[in-house]
Amino acid sequence: MRISNGIDIIEIERIRKKFEKDLKFKKKIFTEKELKQVEGLEIEYIVLAGKWASKEAFSKALGTGIGKELDWLDIQISNDITGKPHIEVSKDILEKYGIDEISLSISHIKDYAVASVVILFN
Repeated sequence: MRISNGIDIIEIERIRKKFEKDLKFKKKIFTEKELKQVEGLEIEYIVLAGKWASKEAFSKALGTGIGKELDWLDIQISNDITGKPHIEVSKDILEKYGIDEISLSISHIKDYAVASVVILFN
């Protein structure tokens, strides 16, 4: 058994500018489900920044980064019924890397979003 962690922090304003400049770019980073979750929210860019940081933190904990082995759209961030965020990845990724559990925590303050991911491998 092995445990790995990853963390990422991002400026919310950077995310807002990036997506306002290129609306198609959002679809390269976020799944349709993720985009529907933020539709019409006043805090859209705060939530998207948290999701971005979560995907980065997951890729760091996995040890691959985002790139050839792992795409942005391979990772989906959603919330359970209590609001707790969690990461969804395909069964193929879980099996390929021997992932047993994934734990995610996201936090936001005025200008930043941060995410921490812990992965338990078998």
